[in-house]
Amino acid sequence: MMLTSSPPDKQVLGAAGLAMFVAAANLRPAIAAVSPLVDRIRADLDLTATGVALLTTVPTLAMGLCAPLAAVAGRRLGLHRGVLLGLLVIAVATAARLAGGSTWLQLSCAAVVGAGIAIAQTLLPAIVKSRFADRAGLATGIYTAGLGAGGAVAAGVSTPLADFLGSWPGALASWSVLALAGAVAWAASRRSLALDRVAAPAGPLTTGLPWRSGVAWRVTALSAVNSALYYCELAWIVPLLQENGLGAGAGTLLTVMIGIQVVAMLAVPAVLGEQRDLRVGLALTAALTALGFAGLALAPGTVTWLWILALGVGHGGLFTLVLTVPVAVSRDSAEAGRISAMAFFVGYGCAALAPMLVGILRDATAGFRLAFILLAAAATLTIAPITRLQKAAPS
Repeated sequence: MMLTSSPPDKQVLGAAGLAMFVAAANLRPAIAAVSPLVDRIRADLDLTATGVALLTTVPTLAMGLCAPLAAVAGRRLGLHRGVLLGLLVIAVATAARLAGGSTWLQLSCAAVVGAGIAIAQTLLPAIVKSRFADRAGLATGIYTAGLGAGGAVAAGVSTPLADFLGSWPGALASWSVLALAGAVAWAASRRSLALDRVAAPAGPLTTGLPWRSGVAWRVTALSAVNSALYYCELAWIVPLLQENGLGAGAGTLLTVMIGIQVVAMLAVPAVLGEQRDLRVGLALTAALTALGFAGLALAPGTVTWLWILALGVGHGGLFTLVLTVPVAVSRDSAEAGRISAMAFFVGYGCAALAPMLVGILRDATAGFRLAFILLAAAATLTIAPITRLQKAAPS
């Protein structure tokens, strides 16, 4: 007698992981698409370097301020529909950029995009904790690789899109198509994710953020620096390289760097394994990231590929490991959600200032050297909270 077996668990988990990758791929294009088009935006909107930095600062700030909304969305809609809501908000706000080339409109759309990203991104660690608890490093690597892949594609394709459409607002708005496709794919993943019976995190608006937790503050500090470095990369590496004679090749190097980061986001957790001390990987990748920023500050036109490689491997690995920390130090999905919400709320609020501060320093010093030295120093200083993290999650 032949029996029909249910799909293997690995297939179900694979489908769930793919859904997370697709969802995460839509959390960066609206921001990453700005940097390759910065010269056109500055010219059309008559902005200084400080002014154009607001197009990165505003959505990042919104990501922090709106992180607590994820608790409301998760509680009322559930984890799956909460992420779906975030993706739909991103799609609508990104499409609205087509309406015109005014500064206020672009900044308003950027803020709403940031709110959508906050809702989706804050809920993902809770999903990892509930669905992939014993493979947290790999699962986090999958969705952070999605983040990097979305950013890489946006950085590499936005300029050709703007040329083809004859409009930089049109190029920015085109990423709403990807967000809509991501929302459809996420909606179709409901069965494989099996989140209907998973309790959403109680969240900061009901039980409060863990303000008195030293672990939560260390995670928040890491998240703040990690995000600040990432958004400064998206906003300023291309202008820095262009000012040092790389011209059109600067955008290509940014795309290559993000592409390397995508590989590192998957490879570094796999190399470290789930049982090794997370602090070792965090410290090594932070040091490599600092080297990349220091190289671009002091010798941007010399062995540029080496600095790009250091930032690709170093920050790609660091990015994934930092996002793994809330899962590693928490007891359950609710605690992971609260720590993540605090890290995003405070961390992104602080990180939002970094691209604007780089722009201010650029305008004041007529160069990027001082700003990038400070970014290298910030990466180095993360080693302090890293060494004070606990080796394993509390039992």
